[in-house]
Amino acid sequence: MATTTLNFAAQVDAWVRETEVRMLAVFRTAAQFVVEDVLDRTPVDTGYLRASLTVTTTGPLPIRENAQPAEGQTYTVQPYALSIAGAEIGDTVFASFVAGYAGHVEYGAKGRAGRAMVRLAAQNWPVHVDRAVAAAKARSGA
Repeated sequence: MATTTLNFAAQVDAWVRETEVRMLAVFRTAAQFVVEDVLDRTPVDTGYLRASLTVTTTGPLPIRENAQPAEGQTYTVQPYALSIAGAEIGDTVFASFVAGYAGHVEYGAKGRAGRAMVRLAAQNWPVHVDRAVAAAKARSGA
């Protein structure tokens, strides 16, 4: 009987560890999907606004009011996957634009409609989680 109890306890322990690993993978993958959604929705002229997106787990970076693209220069998105890869369950992943005009693009200004790239991506959180669950299941063969 004691051997059966130990085997059952070991199975439960293994299941808990596996579940925690999958939960973390879903969290990180869904966060990645949200950031990708924001970037996909962000309009591109020079690429400066997209390149100003920062991802951290320590808090949002402030908007730099005077941050504007340089004339004639193009920009590329900065790597953000490592910030997400370091996130743990319970952490908040902050994705924030530092370009001075980010709020104007998000909410609209001077008669231009807002693009709502952040708000719409955040509203899609359940969809991104579902996609992340499906990806985790596919990786595990479930």
